[in-house]
Amino acid sequence: MEKKNLSSSSSTMILHNAVIVTMDSENRLFRNGAVFIDHDRIRAVGQSADILQQFSPLTDQILDLQGQILLPGFVNTHVHTSQQLARGIADDVDLLTWLHDRIWPYESNMTEEDSYISTLLCGIELIHSGVTCFAEAGGQYVTGMARAVELLGLRACLVESIMDSGEGLPASWAIRTTDDCIQSQKELYEKHHNTADGRIRVWFGIRQTMNSTEQLLLETRDVARELNTGINMHTAEISYENQFVMNTRNVDYGTVTYLEKLGFLRNNLLSAHTVWVNNSEIGFLSRAGVKVSHCPAAAMRMLGFAPIKEMLDAGICVSLGTDGAPSNNRMSIVDEMYLASLINKGREVFAKGTTDPTALPAETVLRMATVNGAKTVLWDDEIGSLEVGKKADMVVVDAFSWSMIPIHDCIANLVYCMRTENVVSVMCNGKWIMKDKKILNVDERAIISAAKHASHELLKRAGIKIPNRMNVL
Repeated sequence: MEKKNLSSSSSTMILHNAVIVTMDSENRLFRNGAVFIDHDRIRAVGQSADILQQFSPLTDQILDLQGQILLPGFVNTHVHTSQQLARGIADDVDLLTWLHDRIWPYESNMTEEDSYISTLLCGIELIHSGVTCFAEAGGQYVTGMARAVELLGLRACLVESIMDSGEGLPASWAIRTTDDCIQSQKELYEKHHNTADGRIRVWFGIRQTMNSTEQLLLETRDVARELNTGINMHTAEISYENQFVMNTRNVDYGTVTYLEKLGFLRNNLLSAHTVWVNNSEIGFLSRAGVKVSHCPAAAMRMLGFAPIKEMLDAGICVSLGTDGAPSNNRMSIVDEMYLASLINKGREVFAKGTTDPTALPAETVLRMATVNGAKTVLWDDEIGSLEVGKKADMVVVDAFSWSMIPIHDCIANLVYCMRTENVVSVMCNGKWIMKDKKILNVDERAIISAAKHASHELLKRAGIKIPNRMNVL
């Protein structure tokens, strides 16, 4: 499945004649802009004429983008790469069937090679949608994920799926102790953190409160702080979760209230979904500096309306995620931008009985996919915007197509009109990982073929049978 990188490996490069959406603190947009890249860093951003005059003598390659749009690479802050082989195995079923009869049997029967193939397949889809960095939401084989991420050329925060209690767990998971969970993650941190030219970071994981003892939560909080890394956790996904916490953890509302009581809420916590929270809990999250990943498609499919506007108004950093393939069959952050704006406009009607077309405007959604994504994965010092000194993680969008023309408002078109097909080239860490819609570091066809075989064998091992919906002849 591996093949030689076909991209130009120039150490210095100028990309010019582009509409550059910097997403910097001044919200600068250059109608005819250029960037000068030196190895993996951006060394200059500005008007094309100025950049060409100053840096042409110093560069190895000059590329004319012919009026295409240049953006920071998108950051997907919640994706289960190991679930890619499970696309389509849990559609239109209730949550407990989804979890206990489909997803957990699937995950518990995976091998490291399955995880590797699944991450490769997922990574291809992420790259095609303009993602240069993602936050893994939890799987069984971080080593398999890391192999795939290194080969694809992506940037990632990887995390193991961690549970030390709860009903319905597969036998191989139920035997894990709290000490096992913590030690395993420490070893993965030592092995993979800051590898792949610094593109891989290892975080600590909590799958969800219902599968975590108080000891696991407290030790995870303390060890992650000692190692100066993040924690990724599914939080307040479903209403039952809050009821479970009230019944078992001696609090008067739900998960976030309980985590506040424990002192677990910190600024290195990525709280995924975060749907079933009240105003007091929004305040807890805001004061602690917790980051929230909003997954619009997965939420609408299974979870409900998250109070995203209220969180943003409270100063919480909210970003975007796709979740895994069994929760959202499309791993496209481009689709999530479109959905985030529409769903949260629609929620205003549900919540207040009146429309508010100004809720989550395009510029806010674009920030969620870029700057806020970078802040959420604790990497905003290096990614999330096109600025001098930051990493050269960027996306080229061809807007000259039926889906985006005419362009009266560039930012609105990027959120409301852009399709995955408009993403033509992707650069991460100063290297092209997709050029002219061609993935450069791996053979897509070979991965698709391997994925078809691996997924078939995995479902057989797991004993998962998908019922026919129609009269199959």
